Amino acid sequence: MDLIASGMATPPQLGHEVLATGFQITLGSASAIFACGIARLGHAVTFVSQIGEDEFGEFCLRMLQRVGIATDKVSQTPHLTTGVTLSLSTPRDRALVTYLGAIAELTGEQISPAILDGHQHLHMTSYFLQEKLQPSFPQLFTAARQRGLTTSFDPNADPALGWKEELREVIACTDILFVNECEAEQLTKQTNINQALQQLGEQVSCAVIKLGAKGAAAIKDGEEQFVPAFAINAVDTTGAGDSFAAGFIHGYLAGQPLRACLELGNACGALSALQAGGTAGQPDAAQLTAFLQGQKPQ
Repeated sequence: MDLIASGMATPPQLGHEVLATGFQITLGSASAIFACGIARLGHAVTFVSQIGEDEFGEFCLRMLQRVGIATDKVSQTPHLTTGVTLSLSTPRDRALVTYLGAIAELTGEQISPAILDGHQHLHMTSYFLQEKLQPSFPQLFTAARQRGLTTSFDPNADPALGWKEELREVIACTDILFVNECEAEQLTKQTNINQALQQLGEQVSCAVIKLGAKGAAAIKDGEEQFVPAFAINAVDTTGAGDSFAAGFIHGYLAGQPLRACLELGNACGALSALQAGGTAGQPDAAQLTAFLQGQKPQ
């Protein structure tokens, strides 16, 4: 679950009160936001996760099902509490406070590789939050590849800023790697985006660096591309990077050129940021096409 306070003129500070102009309770988690984004673009999606048997968990299921996502692989565990993130959002950035709950308790033993059968692509996120699932990331990616699936991985930020060495084993099993500018620097020790991109390109066949309001850069099989962001008046950036990834993978699965994939990602991220919450502004295929043709979103 995401509990989002948005529209603050200045970031909150301990000991001080600031006023928000908006508040929303909505579906959270990087993987769920990605799943909703790519489902809205017309893809059949199966979601694998764990929640508690509580009101927040039931809410998450309803939100996933509303966009047609299969939730039969979502485990509801009585003694666990559904994870929650408090998002304190300004137009430029946001601060997150997360209670892990059931997120950290999902294990590889709960996920049979057979669930990959009949699917085309596997996307995994939130490596550092899924503490008990971490050792199984490489095996799941390997099982997906053996079944002919393409794979993508967005590790997301490490709250402990440790960036475990084991992460490189996961990246080695991945086709597409998504990171933001800060994460790219932490992985490569390079402050120059071009150098970081080239170094990441030596580890995966396709690496994408999300640059927020500046756009996005990618390298695929030696080809480098940079696409600037769309000029928008952002309301809330929560989940915009996950919506970006959904747009990019949407193009990738359709065989679009690298530049077109970046444009689709930028458009989905921009539309997401126009509304509070990670999923409210996500476009369907017709809305995405209209936006790319210069029409203002309704």
